[in-house]
Amino acid sequence: MIRLLVVDDSALMRKVLGAIFAAEGDFDLAFARDGLEALDLLPRFAPDVVTLDVTMPGLDGLACLDRIMLERPCPVVMLSSLTGEGAEASLEALARGAVDVLEKPAGAVSLEIDRFAPVLVQTVRAAARARPRTALGLTARLRTRHADLAPRPVPAARPAPHRTNPDPAPDLPADPAGGLVLVGASTGGPPALTALLSELTADFPWPIVVAQHMPSTFTGPLARRLDGICALAVQEVTVPVPLVPGRVYVGRGDADVIVVRRPGGLMAAPAPAKADYPWHPSVDRLVESALGLVPPRQLVGVLMTGMGRDGARTMAALRARGGRTIAEAEATAVVWGMPGELVRAGGASVIAPLEAIAAELTALVA
Repeated sequence: MIRLLVVDDSALMRKVLGAIFAAEGDFDLAFARDGLEALDLLPRFAPDVVTLDVTMPGLDGLACLDRIMLERPCPVVMLSSLTGEGAEASLEALARGAVDVLEKPAGAVSLEIDRFAPVLVQTVRAAARARPRTALGLTARLRTRHADLAPRPVPAARPAPHRTNPDPAPDLPADPAGGLVLVGASTGGPPALTALLSELTADFPWPIVVAQHMPSTFTGPLARRLDGICALAVQEVTVPVPLVPGRVYVGRGDADVIVVRRPGGLMAAPAPAKADYPWHPSVDRLVESALGLVPPRQLVGVLMTGMGRDGARTMAALRARGGRTIAEAEATAVVWGMPGELVRAGGASVIAPLEAIAAELTALVA
């Protein structure tokens, strides 16, 4: 049984969420009407995972998340409204250690439930198996907010990057505009993207296109947040844009991002979601589009944390055809689904912990 604590100030939403998980048959449920009630239940119920409303009276979702991560760290899935304010708060929650964020059903909840329920259940199941980063990555920040935080235990040594057998020596072009980096991520991706992109310098020589599984409400704020943090310029792809070295292009949520060729050169372009690809923006579709236009030796794929297998098949094909790929190591991935599938398929040129991926990527394109 998965012990799930549902925290929401709406009685209707608690009822809807309770019905969804009760129908699955393997969830032990508890409910809280606000953040304070959730904190009271936390030690007594000992949840495996928490769903947490972003906007609540009194102790809001962000403050409650901080306290959860201080008092009894566990995987948290944020449920957000469709507003811009809700999106920004959700991204902040991911930065503070939440595993994932989902849009709450809007309008007539009964009409949205068939779409919402399967995604919610799958996300919560994945979160229950996830490895939250908070204990290692955010404790120092939280200590400044909460003086009573106990000292952090010293983390175990992280594994060094592992290079798999053997790739041919890379034959990369001298023209710095001649290569392209393709990055895929899902659950746990926004903090991983921050860790990767913030380590790259402003003179990074190739464009980077990112397919991060996320609703459209969140990808614009995510791109703006990354743009404010990183030396590289970061933008959401809402219209076709030229691929320029040293820039990052984030695919718009609820759609796909693909590489196209126009008379002026390669461009990143939005594309309507296709049923053939279950997750959006689709990593597989992005890689396929690039492989159709760019020699594989001029491509580097990076597959980071996320549930499922999106990107594993196509990045394995990329490596088999002479390209290079990096898979995030299990030790640092919140969910080692997507990168794990790439490793199992023999498609990873390098397996690296998150903090080493930027250096590995820089070496490959140098």
